Amino acid sequence: MKDLLLITPPFTQLNTPYPGTAYLKGFLNTKSIASFQMDLGIEVILKLFNKQTFEEIFRLAFEDNRITTENCERIYALKDAYLKSLDDVILFLQGKNQTFARQICTKEFLPQASRFEQLDDMDWAFGSMGIQDKAKHLATLYIEDLSDFIVECIDPDFGFSRYAERLGQSANSFDELYTQLQDDSTYIDQITLELLDAQIKKTQSKLVCFSVPFPGNLYSAFRCAQFIKAHYPNIKVAMGGGFPNTELRSVSDVRVFEFFDFISLDDGELPIELLYNAVLKNETTFKRTFILENGVVVYKNNSTKSDYKQQDVGTPDYSDLVLDRYISVIEIANPMHSLWSDGRWNKLTMAHGCYWGKCTFCDISLDYIKIYEPVAAALLVDRMETLIAQTGETGFHFVDEAAPPSLMKALALEILKRKLGATWWTNIRFEKNFTQDLCVLLKASGCIAVSGGLEVASDRLLALIDKGVTVAQVAQVTRNFTEANIMVHSYLMYGYPTQTVQETIDSLEMVRQLFEAGVLQSGFWHQFALTAHSPVGLNPEEYGITPNYKNISFANNDIDFTDQTGIDHTQFSFGLKKSLFNFMHGIGFEFQLQEWFDFKIPETIIQSDFINNCLVQDVVFNIKSTAKILWIGTRPLINEFSKTKKGTTKNFLEFTFHDTLDTYSITTEKEKGLWLLEMLEQLTPQHKPQSFGYLKTDFEIHFKDFELFWYTKPIHTLRTHGLLVL
Repeated sequence: MKDLLLITPPFTQLNTPYPGTAYLKGFLNTKSIASFQMDLGIEVILKLFNKQTFEEIFRLAFEDNRITTENCERIYALKDAYLKSLDDVILFLQGKNQTFARQICTKEFLPQASRFEQLDDMDWAFGSMGIQDKAKHLATLYIEDLSDFIVECIDPDFGFSRYAERLGQSANSFDELYTQLQDDSTYIDQITLELLDAQIKKTQSKLVCFSVPFPGNLYSAFRCAQFIKAHYPNIKVAMGGGFPNTELRSVSDVRVFEFFDFISLDDGELPIELLYNAVLKNETTFKRTFILENGVVVYKNNSTKSDYKQQDVGTPDYSDLVLDRYISVIEIANPMHSLWSDGRWNKLTMAHGCYWGKCTFCDISLDYIKIYEPVAAALLVDRMETLIAQTGETGFHFVDEAAPPSLMKALALEILKRKLGATWWTNIRFEKNFTQDLCVLLKASGCIAVSGGLEVASDRLLALIDKGVTVAQVAQVTRNFTEANIMVHSYLMYGYPTQTVQETIDSLEMVRQLFEAGVLQSGFWHQFALTAHSPVGLNPEEYGITPNYKNISFANNDIDFTDQTGIDHTQFSFGLKKSLFNFMHGIGFEFQLQEWFDFKIPETIIQSDFINNCLVQDVVFNIKSTAKILWIGTRPLINEFSKTKKGTTKNFLEFTFHDTLDTYSITTEKEKGLWLLEMLEQLTPQHKPQSFGYLKTDFEIHFKDFELFWYTKPIHTLRTHGLLVL
């Protein structure tokens, strides 16, 4: 028996749980509140994609004459082949039965329908030895074919990472969703509700809390809440998460509270503690919570308690979740996309909110972005170690709005200090503080990838967005990450207010050059969306747009608008995405931009060598005395020898270093070499960082002209092998 049941409704990700309930469970542990969590999405997928269920799906589709397309006719005709292999394919995608990969890669083993028509060049994508990834890609296409069959023949709203998403996207009125909820449950609803019912009977919770991160989770959350109200009227039901935080801040439709007793906004720790007190202790104080009172929707924020600091919210707790049953997929042969869908990641946050907090398209007026609070690096690594022990996974995705460089540096140092073997990635701003040496440090600590917003590759529009970067700066920072072997993904935007056709084409040319220069490895174009809580949404007249406001009784975030330019930006979507797909595959750089579009576009005015010129960098000799010096290389082997010239004998030390890729040597005069040896030991991550000024002062106690020594060949060699200036 558990007092609280925390649920992520279908569907978010197949490969890893969304962290909302794990964060809340970790907090509740600190309050000794008994809770149980479940990712209903993955459990529904596992119930759906098995031989027994699909036997029924094929039967229903045939008996009800729902098979209407040639593609589904083919899948049905091959049903025996699908049923024979389905359970084994799911096991393989769960990381079990790995030898099955060779069978999957055998030509003609898996039945193939329309998804295989878009099959990438397998040799290009995976080579001759990438059997596991190749098999994952083929198995992914196989289950996507089956998902197409479900959509056509069973439930048109089905999707692996969303369900009935259209019902939740900017649904200003509750009418459509409410009407849908009056219809009979769908086939997938029935599976969902059976699993929910079994869990409620098992936990006997008094309060069920749904974490709803995206529009694609909304319908299932309401359907589940409806079931609970009908069958367990004594249980109270609450909703929180990303969707209500952004979309339901103006909810007023009383019908919503036929399903939910509470809807809480923003940070969930204090609100859920107070909901627990309200349900189990009959207390009446709330934090940022909507309730129905005397037939009217009322916003209650009458608690005098302050929100918990990040250091006090506890470590996310992934217990209860079926961690060994998540499904890793590779949808397309793109390395950054595979980070999202392949492998299981422990999710953590370096800092609450965004340290920049100025981008005009972003919801910076809301607390989850506006209130910036970093977590101490030592506490972060404590939490990492706890999660590694609990889950057995050493991979971490830091889900920050934008991870601050200073905290990333501190985190990397702490990871190296503890000699923790971790793999991690996060989201950043492409700001100048990501120097070459900092990127090397991040890589040494286990950072494998970063994603960041270039948005519109135009300095005028970047200034209007208040991004705080220039295209040249982005090029240099992405180069620094790339040279450190950290993969770079860029979010790209088109259709920003006042953006001209010329700027769209010039932005594409900038992106083309960044990929051709090899400093970007992945990207994604999306069209600008006007949100209610962004600076553009709050002050549209300053950005040359006219919003089309509607009466709000339910969701309020995305707003329709007209731009003073009158440009239909949707016409660029296909050409931008097609060209980007080719650039990510390393092809098409020589094409004129016109070739990506089936309508006339202007020629770019960007010089063909613009990005290459940005990457030409002058050597900077000035080092601040406060700059920290770090040695992340190996300990050397020492050989002493002497040379005699014109009757004068000098003693030297030869340092021989072995790293994972190379062996290299440097030679110094003996006395300076002994000093250097002592300094290298002091400069390791296990010791307190020393400054450049400290090194200079200490050196000049014994010798002269530290700068001359610093810029000698031996030090230059060390600088290229792990002697970092931070």
